[in-house]
Amino acid sequence: MKFLDQVKIYVKAGDGGNGSPSFRREKFIEYGGPDGGDGGKGGSVLLKSEQNLNTLIDYRYQQHHKAERGENGMGQNRTGKGGENLILKVPLGTQVFEEDNKTLIYDFIRSDEEFIAAAGGKGGLGNTRFKSSTNRAPKKFTKGTLGEEFTIWLQLKTIADIGIIGLPNAGKSSLLASITNANPKIANYQFTTLNPNLGVASYDDKEITIADIPGLVEGAHEGIGLGVQFLKHIERCKTLLHLIDITNNDLEKAYHQVKNELKNYSPNLLKKKELIVLNKIDLIDDELAEEIKDDLSKKINREILTLSTLEKNSVSKIKAKLISYVS
Repeated sequence: MKFLDQVKIYVKAGDGGNGSPSFRREKFIEYGGPDGGDGGKGGSVLLKSEQNLNTLIDYRYQQHHKAERGENGMGQNRTGKGGENLILKVPLGTQVFEEDNKTLIYDFIRSDEEFIAAAGGKGGLGNTRFKSSTNRAPKKFTKGTLGEEFTIWLQLKTIADIGIIGLPNAGKSSLLASITNANPKIANYQFTTLNPNLGVASYDDKEITIADIPGLVEGAHEGIGLGVQFLKHIERCKTLLHLIDITNNDLEKAYHQVKNELKNYSPNLLKKKELIVLNKIDLIDDELAEEIKDDLSKKINREILTLSTLEKNSVSKIKAKLISYVS
């Protein structure tokens, strides 16, 4: 399934039905009187968050959405049928913006939330409503009001317990595949991951959601590489797993390069919990891996773990650590 995290759509609620100007016409009844019913309410357009969705791709191909119109009122004081509401399902983490794509209207942070994007029009009043002691045969009735219509933007920001960050080709997709049920594309070249991937990791009786964020190159906050469209997904992650390729020539530089991109995009990202992991230790000698880890740990003054996605024991240790960070 293709990933799409931003789309513009048009929503139109149903208009209300018109009231009826009907009069009774029955045999042997000389003064029938008014019997016009009210019009039905127009259907509304609702957005509803869905846990199992992870893309807005459906709205890429269908951008106009209209709810049903209410039926007109009828004689014998019959009210017109109300229009059916139109429910549009969106992924958890979707934000709704006005047409300017800047003004936030609603933020879906829980499953099965509903938001009325466009309210249906009210039904008009039939002439029976206007009957009085001084006006026994009113011809007056009202038309239904128009349903609301808007152009809105939907933006998806992935919600996950853990966000895997790092430079391209650090092994993020391999890690996600080894500890979750996800099947991301894996290859030995930069920018294999072009879209965020989500997976669920189970450990004992606990589950955590993990997102593999595409690689962050220098200048990503300005749109270089894959740009800011994926930096925004990190905002929703509770904890960051910073993955670094241990074979990189300058590990300290690699670490700070990613941190600077986070800082330049939003200083608040630096406040998140961070787990630093040196990956691909199977490519070098064990003693050398320990030396490199200790050296980097002193330089950045942080605890560092090591990992080989080819070793089950190593993966299990990282899994247990991740659980402790989010529980």
